[in-house]
Amino acid sequence: MEIAPLDGAANAFRPLPFLEGPHFQTILAALVPVRPAPRSEPRRLELPGGDRLALHVSTPRSWRPEDPTVALVHGLCGCARSPYIVRLARKLLRRGTRAVRVDLRGCGAGRGLAREPYHSGRSEDLLAVARALREEAPRSPLSLVGYSLGGNIVLKLAGELGADGREILRSVAAVSPPVDLLASSTAISSPQNRIYQRTFVKLLRRDVARRRADFPDETMIDLPEKLTLREFDEIYTAPRCGFRDALDYYRRSSALPLLPSIAIPALILAAEDDPLVDSRALFAASLPAHVEVRRTRRGGHLGFLGIPCTRGGFRWMDHQLLGWIGRA
Repeated sequence: MEIAPLDGAANAFRPLPFLEGPHFQTILAALVPVRPAPRSEPRRLELPGGDRLALHVSTPRSWRPEDPTVALVHGLCGCARSPYIVRLARKLLRRGTRAVRVDLRGCGAGRGLAREPYHSGRSEDLLAVARALREEAPRSPLSLVGYSLGGNIVLKLAGELGADGREILRSVAAVSPPVDLLASSTAISSPQNRIYQRTFVKLLRRDVARRRADFPDETMIDLPEKLTLREFDEIYTAPRCGFRDALDYYRRSSALPLLPSIAIPALILAAEDDPLVDSRALFAASLPAHVEVRRTRRGGHLGFLGIPCTRGGFRWMDHQLLGWIGRA
């Protein structure tokens, strides 16, 4: 395993001096506006059991069947229109790479297409996406990029596939992935992260209400007025998705134990000061040489806002991903 040096190397992150705090990085990165999503062809992918996923396929005019394809997977309460997804899709298109933005079950344009909710361990859904894209363009090298929850799913899939992954994927990349779900659940429940927890719970309640409206014949689980993310997983995610309880969900869905089984090039970008994800187990793990962890002291969660006009620029995260995709 290669861990990029924290300072003084080409890959080291140089944050904006006034944005060194994890909350500044996390919040500002999400608030800076981006251009609208690129023009795309909407697709619907049938899954076993009858649920469907919404895909958004953007193909450059110059793209050929042997040119690369990158599928982008959002995080918790996100969708294919999330700023970090849209931004990288646009940059990939400018480089002649086909970009496929994935809406996980019930998210974004996928609302009403799936009875079952998405969760951190649904790697089978991304396998279905990968197989469909490879069937459509067998000669196109396929990479998966996942953010936060989507990053955990991407890494979990690569670990589950092992050596068979070479037949389907060229590479995978994950940014701020909660590979140890129990540790990250504890981190987000800390008092200093109260604003994040309240926001996620509010958005998850909205998702549950929408699912109830879309599928009124379904037996729904009532949620108490006061709720933490851990309690949401205990009361809702675990029973709805076939887990005994939240601990069983975290144990079976965490990518961490599967990372040593990854057999294709993999990039993991993570910050020590991420307020939402506890990456200590990731940083201490013994991983294969082709699994590269780029660890920074600062960067927050999906932040990594750097100094303009320096290597990597303002959107250092995008710079790292584009460089990795180009050489993996």
